[in-house]
Amino acid sequence: MELTIKSRIMDSIELSRAILRLSYEILEQNKGTQDICIIGIRSRGVPIAERIIKNIASVEDCLLEMGVLDITLYRDDLTTISDQPVVKPTQIPFNITGKRIILIDDVLYTGRTVRCAIDQLMDFGRPASIQLAVIIDRGHRELPIQADYIGKVVATAKDEVVEVKVEEIDGCDEVLICRCENDEEKDG
Repeated sequence: MELTIKSRIMDSIELSRAILRLSYEILEQNKGTQDICIIGIRSRGVPIAERIIKNIASVEDCLLEMGVLDITLYRDDLTTISDQPVVKPTQIPFNITGKRIILIDDVLYTGRTVRCAIDQLMDFGRPASIQLAVIIDRGHRELPIQADYIGKVVATAKDEVVEVKVEEIDGCDEVLICRCENDEEKDG
């Protein structure tokens, strides 16, 4: 299966603005930074979380605690994605009990990734609350999960893929909508 770019829905400036707006919304909704911890979901949720922390630090003059979740072993489709999935470390170097956790991810789609993240977080303690911030909400939910903070809502078809690219991983910042093409479609 090959992806072809259908459209660019955010360039680097628009992505930067969306992350900055999410940072301010998190501060406003929580009335500051008291008991807030930021947790990025691997892969692209991590650099986005780091940027949000930097944005908040520039306004509030404090550095929020940050964690990293790898939800691979919590996936309900683990056996279908790979015989030997690559598991990267989850790093939550603080007690989450009683904290207001802000989960950060790049794209909200079916809701299954977020459900996995919540399941994993509960293994670490009992937070006061869990909020969700995403760059793109593309719809097509399969679970009753919604984001508290959204960079952009984008209507997509199920055969499309939303790719959030970040400088730290991909060498550039942009958001693309791509269409999946299988080899049969190209031949016929």
